[in-house]
Amino acid sequence: MEFIIKPIAYVRNSRTEIEDDQWGSIVSEIELVDDLNASSLEGIDEFSHLEIIFYFDKVADDKIQYEARHPRNNKEFPMVGIFAQRGKNRPNKLGLTTVELLEHHHNKLIVKNLDAIDGTPIMDIKPVMREFLPNREVKQPEWSKKLMEDYWG
Repeated sequence: MEFIIKPIAYVRNSRTEIEDDQWGSIVSEIELVDDLNASSLEGIDEFSHLEIIFYFDKVADDKIQYEARHPRNNKEFPMVGIFAQRGKNRPNKLGLTTVELLEHHHNKLIVKNLDAIDGTPIMDIKPVMREFLPNREVKQPEWSKKLMEDYWG
């Protein structure tokens, strides 16, 4: 079974190259596609954070990972499956990031901490609600903490 999902918006920001770290200073504009009514964003400014689902459109099909690998190809990190890491070379090329909503203007959102480059297609936007956050302490391995040290910079 195949699905057809069309972008609902696109990212506009200063980051044009795929890089792993230093995303914290990037402010992005998310602009809805023309055939989506701006009223679809009505009330969104009552939320402080949003979840952005996007498509890694610059990842070549031959770079997709289907099995275990070292995150960032760093041999200091253990071999883990693609679904035990957040790398971009995923089978469906989907990214998910929680961003801070800074501003909302008509059909545009200004957000901080979106780790997507300029031109990236946005597949969905959801408000962050406390009730959907984990209600227990988040557990993660030490290697992932080391990997993320400079991610937000």
